[in-house]
Amino acid sequence: MTGRHSGADAYPHRPSSAESTPRRSLAAFWERHQRSLAPWLFLAPALIAFTVYVIVPVIESLALSLYNWDGLGKASFIGIANYVELYHDPDFWGALRNNLIWLIGFMLAIPAGLFMALFLNQQVFGIRLVKSLFFFPFVISQAVIGLVFSWFYDPTNGLLAHLLHLLGLHGIAVLSDGRYATYGIVVAGLYPQIAYCMILYLTGLNNVRTDLIEAARLEGAKGWTMLTRIVLPQLRPATFVAVVVTVVGALRSFDMISIMTQGGPYGSSRVLAYYMYEQALSEYGFRMGYGSAIATVLFLIMLLYIGFVLVRIYRQEKEHR
Repeated sequence: MTGRHSGADAYPHRPSSAESTPRRSLAAFWERHQRSLAPWLFLAPALIAFTVYVIVPVIESLALSLYNWDGLGKASFIGIANYVELYHDPDFWGALRNNLIWLIGFMLAIPAGLFMALFLNQQVFGIRLVKSLFFFPFVISQAVIGLVFSWFYDPTNGLLAHLLHLLGLHGIAVLSDGRYATYGIVVAGLYPQIAYCMILYLTGLNNVRTDLIEAARLEGAKGWTMLTRIVLPQLRPATFVAVVVTVVGALRSFDMISIMTQGGPYGSSRVLAYYMYEQALSEYGFRMGYGSAIATVLFLIMLLYIGFVLVRIYRQEKEHR
């Protein structure tokens, strides 16, 4: 060997004109469509994750609701038989009624959170400490809140029983009485939900335009007029988020019921989410298809409501443009 490289190895490989043509066309395509493609490239990871972990399970749940399956053996196709059984199931209608009670009761969190936000939106000494105390329920685990309220409702040694005794009344077994159990759990659920709505409104109040406030004061607006005509219209985004989150939280309520009553007494406090768990995953059920049918009904209720709210918000935004 001479120690010299051959002519073919002395120079690096240069792309031919045929190889560089696709690169030029791809670069030209990107330059023409960069503005429209860039947002989708940024959204692609989230869209892929949403499809894999949300859309696909929803479709699988819809399909499973058409089968009779115990989770282990072979699934048999039965069509809409699970939905027909749901229609004639009194426990399903009782759970749906309790969901309605949750929905109505949870809506109280929105005006309560707004009132607390207006109260705490002050520039006085120590207000940060007070805000932290009101914010505290939101960071506590739902399981802990359920246990605390279970002790609070204890008819023998709970705080509620002691308060009733001071008023000359007998203690009430809230969680053991089918007439009061659902309402008692809703009150426990309101404790962190009000704190969450308060945080949303506090954030919204920080973005309220002070020039509009000053102009309204010069015009003589104050009190209720100031709140309804100037402040609340600017809090519309916070109200929208609060309503959607509150309604979804009311419809998918599960953990409080599991901790405090486990659906009792005699199923009087169960909701759709807990009834789905009982039918599909507990030792009393293992009816995966029937549980999926309950989940499908719950999903459609949420979908209809959120779709209605989104359409309404879109129309309002369109009218204000």
